[in-house]
Amino acid sequence: MKPRLFDHVDLRVKDVGRAQRFYVPLLNALGFTVDQHVKDWVSYEAPRKGSKPTEFFGFTLDPDHKPNGTRIAFWAESREEVDRIAKVARAAGAKNIEGPELYEEPGYYAVFFEDPEGNKLEVCHRTA
Repeated sequence: MKPRLFDHVDLRVKDVGRAQRFYVPLLNALGFTVDQHVKDWVSYEAPRKGSKPTEFFGFTLDPDHKPNGTRIAFWAESREEVDRIAKVARAAGAKNIEGPELYEEPGYYAVFFEDPEGNKLEVCHRTA
């Protein structure tokens, strides 16, 4: 089995400064704590284990970006982690927050929200 199933997320934003104010605390709370900011691209990766690369999340300026129905969902180890990250997202300026709560699918606990530009995000935990 592969050690990772994805490499990175590269999100487009209209305002990099606004995105940094929102995403830096959120990404840090999710475990993306290593700042890999390169020129016009802001990126945070998970701490490496040895020399193996790890997944990362970045965003790039795109003045024409239009949020759509696409949602990025992050995994949480527990319901408590979902609750903790929901508080961070709220404090960072998340909009249209739904939850955290248990949803119809058995064992599916999540919070849904949008970043300040309207990009859809989720943090979830599954027990089933």
